[in-house]
Formats: sequence, structure tokens, C-alpha cells
Amino acid sequence: MRLPVPSLGVLLLLLLPPPPGEATKKPTPCKRCRELVDKFNQGMVDTANKNFGGGNTAWEEKTLSKYEFSEVRLLEILEGLCGSSDFECNQLVEEHEERLEAWWLRLKKKHPDLFEWFCVKTLEVCCPPGTYGPDCLACQGGSERPCSGNGHCSGDGSRQGDGSCQCHAGYQGPLCTDCVDGYFSSLRNATHSVCSACDQSCKTCTGPTHRDCEQCEVGWVQEDDACVDVDECAAETPPCGDGQYCENSRGAFTCEDIDECSLEEKPCSRQNENCYNTPGSYVCVCPEGFEETEDACVQTRPAGDEAAEENPTELPSREDL
Repeated sequence: MRLPVPSLGVLLLLLLPPPPGEATKKPTPCKRCRELVDKFNQGMVDTANKNFGGGNTAWEEKTLSKYEFSEVRLLEILEGLCGSSDFECNQLVEEHEERLEAWWLRLKKKHPDLFEWFCVKTLEVCCPPGTYGPDCLACQGGSERPCSGNGHCSGDGSRQGDGSCQCHAGYQGPLCTDCVDGYFSSLRNATHSVCSACDQSCKTCTGPTHRDCEQCEVGWVQEDDACVDVDECAAETPPCGDGQYCENSRGAFTCEDIDECSLEEKPCSRQNENCYNTPGSYVCVCPEGFEETEDACVQTRPAGDEAAEENPTELPSREDL
């Protein structure tokens, strides 16, 4: 039994050089095999309850029983595995079609796990979970709980990698059993190690609260056996520049520009005068149609000028400033 070969046009298209960086995204042989098995298993699900709709229950049960293990069903599954433009998938199916057929017709009952039989034992492109490399050796920490359950084993489940541990956040060490700064050991026994986050005030700690700190984090200080926030804004030398106000926060502070024009006590005191905020400062100006005097902005337009009467406090343009 042979499946149709991809069209010549598809083959020529796939022979073109890949876009930049495409080569680095090429899936490993194990991943390609696993994807194929996943599609095959989905094909089995899609065809499992195929309904002939004949109305004769006894006939349907007998026919469906024959169909369940038939070469016809296998062909339907294989034909739905790969898209017409998926050259690598089609190539993999064509290359190993006889093996898949042998498993379907003769070996499925003895080896029900297609992935293990096909990818691990037959093609030898994958490893069982918890193992790695050409010889499928156990990952660091053992194949049952690689990296103590606190990290990822390099090459896990493939014929690649070196079996070393890449620890999850908060963990370190060859087996990911030790805690990094900012975490403390909340559980440690012969089989498990759990690291939990310290309070944000602690750089190192023995427990979860600000009173369990061994060393305070930057922006905090030790007082009465606890790490408390440093109010940088209350320092003798203010941390912010002129024209800015200091806003304290937990473990830090921010400097914001002062909008003098929005203050309760207005900086521009002359009648009809407008306040215009600028970075780090402000300016006081009379609106258009008004002229400056010592005590007020006096209207200069005729009394009948509606624009001046309706909007005496219109802000000047930036260019006028």
C-alpha cells in the first residue's frame, strides 16, 4: 500500500532556500516523530465510531468490527496525517509506511503505545520520559523525578542533550534542591525540596515574613528585628531635583515634576492671569486681548468683541511663550 507522492510543484517550492532563521526552527527528529504519532492517534479517534447509517444494527456491528482493524481504516488514517505542502511529514510516512502497517495489522495488541514502539524502540529517535541522549540514560535526579521535580532535564525524552538540570525560578544546584537569594527552604526531605519566596523586604531569609529576614533588600533597613521601608524622600539630602516632588514607595521612590499651576495656592495672582506649566517651572501670562499691568491683565479689545468676552482666559499658544 502506497500513498500519493507530493506534487512536483510542492517539491520545487520546498527546495527553495528557507527564510533567514528558518533553519534554527527546524524540529528535531524526535519532535517530528511525536507529532506524527499524535496525528495518527487523533486519526484513530476520528475513525473510532464511524457510522455506516445502514439501519441494520447487527450488520453494522459486524461490519464495524471488521472495519476497526481493517486496512481500509488504516489507509483513511494515513491519508489524513499530512497536509499536501508538509513535505517532511509526507516523507516520513512514505519512508515508514510498511512499519506503521505492520504495527496496525500485527503488533498493535502487543505494543499498544505507538509512540514507544515507533519513536523510541523502532526508529530510536526519542527516549522514554526522564531519560536523554543516544543511550537514553537517566536524567540528573533519576528518571522518575528528574531534577527533583524543580527543573527541566536537558534532552529529556530525546536522543539529545546532556541530562543536566535547568532549574525553575527560586531553585539552584545540580539537582535543583537549593534555594537562591530571595527564597527559603519551606520543605526538605529525602525526596522533595520546596523553596518559597521571601518577603519583598528580604534579600535572604528563613521564613515568609519581614521579621524572618537574615539580610534586608536594597531600600529597606533593619529595625527592631524586622526590615522596614526606608523613606528616601525624608532624607536630609532630597533625592529629587528642583521643581520635582518625591513620592515614597515600598523599597523605592519616584521623582515627579511639580505642576505649580494645579496647586491650591495659585502662583499667578494677578486678575485674569493664566498659569502655564513647564518642565520644572511655570509661567504667568495674560490671555490674548489683554495687556499686563502691575495688578491685573486689562482687556484691550472693544467691549463688543465677542471672542474676547466669551473666552477671556484662553491660553496662549506655545509659540507665544
